[in-house]
Amino acid sequence: MSTASVRANADANAQQPSAYEQIDSQPLTDHQHSIIGLAIAGNISEFFDMFLIGFVVSLLTSAWQLTGTAVGIILACSGLGTMVGSMLWGRLADRFGSRRAFVWCVVTFVSFTLLSVLLPDGAWQLLALLRVGVGVGVGGLNVVSIPYVQEFVPARSRGMLSGLASVFIPLGLLLGSLAQSLIGDHWRLLVSLGALPIFLLCWLARVPESPSYYQATGQKDKARSSLAWALQLPVDQVGPLPSIGVKGKPSYGLLFSRHRKSLVIVSLGSFCFMLGSFAIQSWGQTLLKDAFGFSTQMVAYLFMGVSVADCIGRFASAWLADRLGRRGTLFSFGMIGAAGCFYAAFFHDSGWQFYLAVLVIMTFADGVFGILNAFGGEQFPSQVRSTGLGLGYGIGASAKIVGPIFMGFLAGGDFVTQHISIAVVTTAFSFFGACLVIGAITYLFAQETKGKDLQEL
Repeated sequence: MSTASVRANADANAQQPSAYEQIDSQPLTDHQHSIIGLAIAGNISEFFDMFLIGFVVSLLTSAWQLTGTAVGIILACSGLGTMVGSMLWGRLADRFGSRRAFVWCVVTFVSFTLLSVLLPDGAWQLLALLRVGVGVGVGGLNVVSIPYVQEFVPARSRGMLSGLASVFIPLGLLLGSLAQSLIGDHWRLLVSLGALPIFLLCWLARVPESPSYYQATGQKDKARSSLAWALQLPVDQVGPLPSIGVKGKPSYGLLFSRHRKSLVIVSLGSFCFMLGSFAIQSWGQTLLKDAFGFSTQMVAYLFMGVSVADCIGRFASAWLADRLGRRGTLFSFGMIGAAGCFYAAFFHDSGWQFYLAVLVIMTFADGVFGILNAFGGEQFPSQVRSTGLGLGYGIGASAKIVGPIFMGFLAGGDFVTQHISIAVVTTAFSFFGACLVIGAITYLFAQETKGKDLQEL
């Protein structure tokens, strides 16, 4: 081959767009829609059970005569499992692949859910223990699915498209409300519905592994095949892959030595935003029923409204993040959510006033999760993205232990339906509001990632 021919081939290769530039330059394919849909379906169905336990516990407080402490422990154990699962599966996703971790999150979650159905009456300690296992599966799903989606979508709309995995999570709350309104007081049947995500395994069998995982493990051809599947192109038409730096196994040493600031921001910010919203998700039904006197049926209807408001908030935060930026969106949503908490703390003369505050809190303080975890993942490079997000989110998820136990402590050690004081609301929601202010400010120190290529972060 002549020198001119070699030069011409080199120039052609230099001008060929990379695989990720191809993703940025063309409309979403059916396969990309499938990846996004899988993450959405997974998060809705798995978090369905995390919300469902709030309805189940509201039934068991009377049936099992649970104390405030017992209820707090049951709900906190779900949070403990989420914390462990986030740390565990984030690391495993970087080491063994996001798709593989996704599969085992589903298996873990469904297995412990089914065991819960078989518990004898009154065995709240065993229920609490099994909730840890359920939380392990659920906690991993969010930190695995979001970085997985981010690898297959355009940079210009990555916030919105990866955020969709979290946007529709509140539909799990809506489904929980519908389930209770239809099933009533049959708590075992209610819990058994949480095993339905087993059918996600059929969907997972049809999607490829993460291209970044293949690249990091030296399997470049498989990485190109994954991207070819997403682009719906022959492998030989997929552009060159960008360099990912040092290959090898993800390391906590790398995370702590080079990304401490990002880890602190994600950990503290996640904790503050999760604290108030998870306490409402887990204790809100009980407060409305036993502190404000709403019927079980009415509580189910009211939380349908909460789930719709939460979905609207999450969609808005994901959409705004690609237009106004991640930091500004997180700050404004956090401050509005804090205002809702302070309103709940000092203006709750009636159950309807408290419910209005809950709507504001869940629309903004929980609605921010439409972008919060996607933004958290963007604070870390591809090599440790799931590990960093998993560890940061896992540390933050300690709020899912602190919040329910804190509420249980305030409610007291007596049989719950005989002993919930309205004064609980003032103390708890003042604290939650202060935490949201701290969380909103924390994310102002994060790296703004709006529109940046994922491989450059």
